Amino acid sequence: MVGIKRNIVRASGLFFALLASVPAVMAESAPPLSNVQVLKVQSAACGIENISAGQERTTCDHGGTNIKVYVLEMGYGRTPTVQLDGFNLDGMQTKVCAYDNGNPTECSGASMKIVGTLYIFDLGGKQEGTFSFSNRSINAPGNTVSTQLYIK
Repeated sequence: MVGIKRNIVRASGLFFALLASVPAVMAESAPPLSNVQVLKVQSAACGIENISAGQERTTCDHGGTNIKVYVLEMGYGRTPTVQLDGFNLDGMQTKVCAYDNGNPTECSGASMKIVGTLYIFDLGGKQEGTFSFSNRSINAPGNTVSTQLYIK
């Protein structure tokens, strides 16, 4: 009986020693949506126009075809609502990561943390109008962020 107890104690001790040597994996919660901004508008007529925070309309007349809009969303959202003059738009997306110093960059390594999403929308032949983007956070309290820009 003493031998059985001793083996159980040894096995338990070995298990806890192994468990203690495994690094703890701490899952961070997804950051809530905090900001969304149109970064740039690209077209054949104007090239790339950088858009400032709070800018309400493009300065260049992008009229024509192949207009693209780049939107940066910080935090984790659900499915965004994206429209030009009330018509839904589809786009591509890629995750945005951050270095340890917090500067956003393209995700390329395991040591980086995802902090947001970059969206690229093609206006599909539409030449001008009010572009609007809104999304709801996946985290409580489920805040909504939005932006709009008049593209001429």
